[in-house]
Order: sequence, then structure tokens, then C-alpha cells
Amino acid sequence: MSINLQTLCQDVCALSKEVGVFIKNEGEKFSSMKVEVKGKNDFVSYVDKTSEKRIVEKLALLLPEAGFIAEEGTSTKKGETYNWVIDPLDGTTNFIHGIPCFAISIALMRNEELILGVIYEINFDECFYAWEGSKAYLNGKEITVTKTAKLADSLLATGFPYYDYSRMDEYIELFKYFMKHTHGLRRLGSAATDLAYVACGRFEGFYEYSLQPWDVAAGAFIVQQAGGKVTDFKGEENYIFGKEIVAGNSACFDEFLDVVKKHFN
Repeated sequence: MSINLQTLCQDVCALSKEVGVFIKNEGEKFSSMKVEVKGKNDFVSYVDKTSEKRIVEKLALLLPEAGFIAEEGTSTKKGETYNWVIDPLDGTTNFIHGIPCFAISIALMRNEELILGVIYEINFDECFYAWEGSKAYLNGKEITVTKTAKLADSLLATGFPYYDYSRMDEYIELFKYFMKHTHGLRRLGSAATDLAYVACGRFEGFYEYSLQPWDVAAGAFIVQQAGGKVTDFKGEENYIFGKEIVAGNSACFDEFLDVVKKHFN
């Protein structure tokens, strides 16, 4: 069966916006008393779970043969060829505290290859998306990474380790380096949003470790379709399941990656 990825992507964008309305409405009356703790500094709420259930149900109708890699484990079905990679609410801690940014992240993999990505940042009603062979888009307008050629002229994003502190010393040294040698660093609290912002040129680069596939799959794909590069900390391609990612524009990526490599390897 042949799949029209453009149409499928449009359907996923519409679904993300529909679920985003639910998340935004729940956020206006949300109480921190409704939060469950999955692990150290790792939270989940009925909003995450309900959102994922709605997403999984609709995606199962859109592409019945596909399986799921979903944060809250709503479905454990594994597809022979196609699998959706879903974070129903990336930035749950922000959501709990009423702070933007938080987003829905949905990617589609064909075997080991990403072929579709959608990120919907709910607070600003911004939908970032791309499919195999397409450009990258934000709310219907084409987006690209920046052409900034030097790290010294770059604004970077990162995420703070929140449970795996085994590499904290390396992380802090790298953080200090970037503080001194770039325009600065930002920590938004949503890896999906960070990657979307690299794709549309708001950041030159993003790096983080201890991430899950659903945090990065859609964003990594959109960055690449927007003309950027994505690797793990070694400069290899194990960034979806390898729990570490470096993403950036093509012009200063090599310099960016070299600095990360020196500190982490």
C-alpha cells in the first residue's frame, strides 16, 4: 500500500491542534495535586495520558498497520514496517507550573528511517512539520535553519539533566564553554520545541543527553528537512535511541559538534 505522506502529515497536524486545544483548556484549571511521579523529576498527569490515548486512537485509524513508540505506553503494538513515535506533552513540568513552552511531538518511522514529523507548540499555536521529500514548514510557511557560520555568533539551546547526573561534570564544563564563546544558552524545558526552533532559525543549535526517542524523533527530522544536521555526541547517527543529540545549522555544525566531542568523549 502506498502512503500519501503529505496528506498524512496534514492529518497529523490537524490532530495535534485538536489535542492541543484539550491540553490548553485543561491547563487553565490544572492542579498540581493531579500529578503522578514516574521517577526522579519525571512527572505525568491525566492530561498526558488522555492526550496520548486520543492521539493513538486517531493515528490507528489513519495508518492501521503502524505500531507505536509512545511515552505513556498507551499502545505497545509494534508495526512490521511503520511505527509512530509520540510524546503527547513534551514539557510536562512546564505545563504543571503553567509555564510555556510545551508541545505535542509526533513522528513516523519506516523501518529505521524517519519519514514524517510534526511538533505543535501549544502556547503560541505554532505547528512545525515536514514529510519525506518535503521542505520544513511552520503554519504553512517554509522554514530553514540559519546560515550563521561561527559558534561565536550563535544562540544555543540545551536541557538540564534531571535524573542522570553521571555526566554532570562534563556537562557543566561544556555549559561554561558555550557561555563564554556564544551569544548565550537558553533552556526552554521542551526538547521538541528546542529542535523546532533550530529548524526555523531561532537557535543555531541544540544539544542534550538522557533524552528518549519521543523527545527528539519529530524534531530531528524537521531540522534535517529545514537544511540542518543532526548527530549523537560522537558525530554518528544514534540520536533517536542513543539518548544524546546535537542538532544545528549546517554552517557552524562541525565547530559545534567538535566542542561537544571534546567535552563528552
